[in-house]
Amino acid sequence: MSKLGDYDGPILEIDKLSISFFTRLREIPAVMDFSVRVQPGEAVGLVGESGCGKSTVALGVMQDLGKNGRIVGGTIKFKGRDLAEMSDEELRDIRGNEIAMIYQEPMASLNPAMKIGKQLMEVPMIHEGVDEKEAYARALEVVTDVRLPDPERMLNSFPHQLSGGQQQRIVIAMALMSKPSLLILDEPTTALDVTVEAAVVELVKDLGKKYGTSMLFISHNLGLVLETCDRLCVMYSGEAVERGSIEDVFDNMQHPYTQALFRSIPLPGADKNARPLVAIPGNFPLPHERPNGCNFGPRCDYFEEGRCDAGEIPMVNVQGYERHSTRCLKLEEIDWNAPIVAAEVKEKGEIGKVVLKMDNLKKYYEVAANALFGGGDKKVVKANETLSFEARESETLAIVGESGCGKSTFAKVLMGLETATEGEILLDGKNIEQTSIEDRDTQTVADVQMVFQNPFDTLNPSMTVGRQIMRALEIFKIGNSEADRRNRMLELLDLVKLPREFADRMPRQLSGGQKQRVGIARAFAGGARIVVADEPVSALDVSVQAAVTDLLMEIQREEKTTLLFISHDLSIVRYLSDRVMVMYLGHVVELGTTDQVFSPPYHPYTEALLSAVPIADTSVEKTHIVLEGDIPSAMSPPPGCPFQTRCRWKSEVPGGLCDQEVPPVKTLADGHQVKCHLAEDILAKMEPVIKIAAE
Repeated sequence: MSKLGDYDGPILEIDKLSISFFTRLREIPAVMDFSVRVQPGEAVGLVGESGCGKSTVALGVMQDLGKNGRIVGGTIKFKGRDLAEMSDEELRDIRGNEIAMIYQEPMASLNPAMKIGKQLMEVPMIHEGVDEKEAYARALEVVTDVRLPDPERMLNSFPHQLSGGQQQRIVIAMALMSKPSLLILDEPTTALDVTVEAAVVELVKDLGKKYGTSMLFISHNLGLVLETCDRLCVMYSGEAVERGSIEDVFDNMQHPYTQALFRSIPLPGADKNARPLVAIPGNFPLPHERPNGCNFGPRCDYFEEGRCDAGEIPMVNVQGYERHSTRCLKLEEIDWNAPIVAAEVKEKGEIGKVVLKMDNLKKYYEVAANALFGGGDKKVVKANETLSFEARESETLAIVGESGCGKSTFAKVLMGLETATEGEILLDGKNIEQTSIEDRDTQTVADVQMVFQNPFDTLNPSMTVGRQIMRALEIFKIGNSEADRRNRMLELLDLVKLPREFADRMPRQLSGGQKQRVGIARAFAGGARIVVADEPVSALDVSVQAAVTDLLMEIQREEKTTLLFISHDLSIVRYLSDRVMVMYLGHVVELGTTDQVFSPPYHPYTEALLSAVPIADTSVEKTHIVLEGDIPSAMSPPPGCPFQTRCRWKSEVPGGLCDQEVPPVKTLADGHQVKCHLAEDILAKMEPVIKIAAE
């Protein structure tokens, strides 16, 4: 079928859309009175916390709401035609051919039993009836377009043979096969590393230009939207609350929720002691418990009883701006430029004596070269190479790097879930590197605890919250009686700022942020000396992230805990850590205070990591560095410097040294360590990657 004829109006026009899901008991409104337009060649970002209806809008556009979902009001027009009035056959033609969607989890969109080439070729063969030869040529072209190495080998591979970033690129290539007019991206980079994310975002922008595709980009990451979109629509609890160009919304926000979102993300200049983040008070309303009037009312600083909760609040245009509108009655009365009322300034915790010392720690795994059948030679995976560092009482040491760099392996060895191959780990002067968790005494187990990335997987679904915390207290032999332990459990709930009545709730009754708090309460049950926080906020919404990081900092001040914070989100690292350790392929490539690591001279890898972080601030200028290629495998690391295959500074080192020798650790000013062959005078010439433009 040919594409819908030449059309010069908006590609997508959603007008006063309302979508509800029907259960046996009630109708649950998921999206209400939602309008947005996407012009030809324009990228529009849709931002908001999880549960606000972003993905429901996308599924509405795809007319794929399942048997319980229905559009109960308004229209969705694609190139001027109402999608609701099209026959199933017309819709089938449009989906995948004219409108393509890229989902969050790439593996869910790929057939694991079919080679990549065949999956890509299917698209034009089914939609346009082209022959196999042309389909193959087209597949080769798009795989080259999405910058995958060795395109022919890629087409001949199965999905499981590719890394997450490569799979996501294949999914993007598949969406582009039929040159759609509209591309819907639903959190397309959530599961990817920040360097891969930067490359994918760059790619999406370039392809948008090349193919003239319009985009609807769904994300909760404001920095990412700033880098990819022309316009922005902020959603809260099923409604659009603010719409406008990126500059209008970022620099001249006109809705209290947009303002609250920006206060809860760690932009440059935020500081955990002097300028703490401000979390949004209260909780996100459930769809069937929305308040009267303004949905954001109960959490808003400017709420006025009898006015904000009196009736429906319409979207209104902001005076003096084109296409900038907001859903706020007090638009004219609020001083939007008033400085943030500072949260209380916190005392900086006094950093004490060394609690944990690692010396030349190595962790190697032996795996069969032929992993499938166990035959063949053994290969060694060098997950950690000569790690050395110290961590002190009350200190936050951040460990950053892409997935596969050895961060979690090192955490496992520290926890006793694995034992070290070589080297030492000293906890209060006592060696623990060879003692597995079963053989550790209760005190050591209580001293080193972990908060995990995904709060959903770490709680027992059939046990109440209180019982789970009390169980930890029993194991740590705390309290002489059940009543003692119950009291201590209630104190721990106070510590993580959860209401005491949560003790009798089941995990399924809690939100993600609340579950993560239970995980933190459990980790601190035995008075932990060291807490390893493995990406503890990456699964949470931005507004909840602020509250959880703040909570970790507060407990640390009270309990003098040493916090090892594993993360790939450098904005949060900058905000809360005292020292930073950057890892790449098992090696520590840079170690220093947060200020040292975030300003030049950098290790070339740190420089690329900083450049990749999306920052939601229009006054920030970044040097643009996209790392080519994926992280090499730890089974066959490159010779010499582990980073040399992706390093942009390699030509500055004479004599091919980078290919031959692992660099020595250089100590620069004040104990700042960098593992690099670059001469100190070249390091000293490095420019800052992140510059804040003068006002």
